[in-house]
Amino acid sequence: MSDNTSSKRAERPAVKVHPRTDFRTRDVVNQAIAAVPTLGFQQVAEFLSAMNVPSDVAIRALSQQRRR
Repeated sequence: MSDNTSSKRAERPAVKVHPRTDFRTRDVVNQAIAAVPTLGFQQVAEFLSAMNVPSDVAIRALSQQRRR
């Protein structure tokens, strides 16, 4: 590719990626995100709360779906 592509990559801020350690929460969050179009955010948020997903994780997952 050209230098133009390299410069676009350099503009993006570095994102620190952490490996997942809680696979149960991952699976619950994935189910919830898949259900958003059908159930809506309110019911999905209630589901995540009922499944004991930490609120900061639920908020991040629902507000930043495209980054996943």
